[in-house]
Amino acid sequence: MSQHPPPSFGIMTAPMQVDYHDILRVWREADTVAAIEHAWLFDHLMPIGGDPDGPAHEGWTLLAALAVQTRRLRLGVMVTSNRFRPPAMLAKIATTVDIVSGGRLDFGIGVGSRPDHPLARREYEAHGLPFRDSAHAVASLEEACTLIKRLWTEEKPFDHHGTHHHLTGAFANPKPVQRPHPPILVGGRSSATLRIVARHADLWNIPGGDIDDVTRRSALLDRYCEEIGRDPAEITRSIHLPVSYDRPGATRDAIAAATDAGFTHIVLGLPSPYPAHVARWVADELIGPSVRPVTSSRTRTPPPM
Repeated sequence: MSQHPPPSFGIMTAPMQVDYHDILRVWREADTVAAIEHAWLFDHLMPIGGDPDGPAHEGWTLLAALAVQTRRLRLGVMVTSNRFRPPAMLAKIATTVDIVSGGRLDFGIGVGSRPDHPLARREYEAHGLPFRDSAHAVASLEEACTLIKRLWTEEKPFDHHGTHHHLTGAFANPKPVQRPHPPILVGGRSSATLRIVARHADLWNIPGGDIDDVTRRSALLDRYCEEIGRDPAEITRSIHLPVSYDRPGATRDAIAAATDAGFTHIVLGLPSPYPAHVARWVADELIGPSVRPVTSSRTRTPPPM
């Protein structure tokens, strides 16, 4: 049986129903906790949970601010909606964050909001953004990934007249700090998206839940890689797992199931409000027991809210 590399752990702070300073507090603390290696935001313009009229911060602007306030964490948006921003603009935004962060960006991108999620769907109409069918969105993502990589790497202007995107004299200066470009994380579970993962991604992320389905999707990605002659091991398997402050054992069980299934990039979704010293609690109660033998059955009480 092949051995997987040790897992890396990160946190997700969904920037909705929270104040900027609450997220900043968590990220600053996480930046001092060695067991936490990466941190993530999401990309929604309106809340997709809780009060529909509550606050939601724009992901890439917030990411730039947090990049300045941290020194060690790798960081990203899990995942950017390709429906929100033209790819050349997104490439420029991402490059700026990579520079501001000193080369710590992991570039997350996906098709965009599920059409069957009414709270996610409404943000398009509210911001004057078109929402086309899934086939259009997948094809647009494929083209966007190609364009973004070209803008990050090519040294001379180029034209692109594709099915969904048209650029004339496209050129990006400066280039990202990371060469040839920041790692690309593609998120999604559909077969069509997995084919894009196989062609373009360094990491693939899927929401946790049904571990059997997640495992089948990972096997399908293996097959798509083999079809195009790519080694499936080149793509790091990433999974988002929700955290329970009251039932850390359930979260630890989910981590164990994910790592047993070959997922080595674990993103722990922190529900708000965030308890005091939550990053240290995550390291002690969730990450520590997941990477070393548990010597005691006692569990520290969750930090006070």
